Amino acid sequence: MTQYIIRRTVQMIPITLGILTLVFSLIHMIPGDPAVQIAGENARPEDIQQVRQQLGLNQPLWSQYVHYLTRLAHGDFGTSFRTGTSVSKEVFARYPATIELALGAMLIAIVVAFPLGMISAIYRNSWIDNVARFFALLGVSMPSFFFGPLLIIAFAIKLNWFPVSGRDEGLKSLVLPALTMGLALSAILTRMIRVSLAEELNQLYVTTAVAKGVSRRSAIFRHALKNALIPVITVLALQFGSLLTGAIITEQIFSWPGLGRLLITSITTRDYPQVQASILVIAVTYILVNFASDLLYGVVDPRIKYD
Repeated sequence: MTQYIIRRTVQMIPITLGILTLVFSLIHMIPGDPAVQIAGENARPEDIQQVRQQLGLNQPLWSQYVHYLTRLAHGDFGTSFRTGTSVSKEVFARYPATIELALGAMLIAIVVAFPLGMISAIYRNSWIDNVARFFALLGVSMPSFFFGPLLIIAFAIKLNWFPVSGRDEGLKSLVLPALTMGLALSAILTRMIRVSLAEELNQLYVTTAVAKGVSRRSAIFRHALKNALIPVITVLALQFGSLLTGAIITEQIFSWPGLGRLLITSITTRDYPQVQASILVIAVTYILVNFASDLLYGVVDPRIKYD
């Protein structure tokens, strides 16, 4: 296990470096000049040139890249072009809000999907199964930019149960944006759990266990469900990354003060250091979650060995 963790940690280095390089290259290809954004469109050319020199944008691209990596190696994400403050301070001030939203959505998805998926798998082709599959299809087909405003109209404006936007009211503020993301994910998980558990229920070891006197309930929950969790964990890990990126739209809809809104603002203002740092944090989180899911396989199924 220790060797596996060390090997996976070493593998993260070139992956992270590749993400850094790609993001750095793409952000500098976007049309527009941040110096013009800062100095103003009516600024004199010499003022724009002075701003460009202060930001280091007059240097060759390779020099900017080396300088960026050097600062990053020392834990310095740079200074925001837009606010003039430390990028790391602003990014990590917004990061907890995005993680809170993603975890809230994940919790809702798990609470909804596991009972629906399991019931659907146990009672295949019944009316319960048909209802669950209809829900899954509806959830996958409904985009967040449509579902979010519907929730706002119904539960925030009409019923006044939850705030329309912001994060000032604690858990009440979290409910609607987490539902917007979580119900869509629960639809995907429901289908995955149904397929995976139904396949395990058809295996001979379940039939053998029941034939030897084990109750069907015990055979399902103690044996079949545990084996069915392996592909579900993979989907959960992959979808958590989707929640981080999907939060960009949801955070805009609900004015949620997370990393997604910061990223959108930084892109529109050509704030290179802020964009690079935000995407780097999201990418590293995604890598770590997938790493954790690999380790969780061994907990769920002790037969899995790490070479």
